[in-house]
Amino acid sequence: MLIRHIEKFLRETDMPATRFGRLATHDPRFVLDLRNGRTPRSATERRVEHFMNKYRENCRAD
Repeated sequence: MLIRHIEKFLRETDMPATRFGRLATHDPRFVLDLRNGRTPRSATERRVEHFMNKYRENCRAD
């Protein structure tokens, strides 16, 4: 489930949910909406997973 992956990512990176939403989907309410039951489109899920993977790669490179 996407929200579980996002919650884990937020804990690992200490990133606020609004910042994550802004960076990953250009929607600061994205995580809050997911927490409240929003179901994202599959393309949005892929984009969010891609964002998290790239962010992790960039953090490791630093």
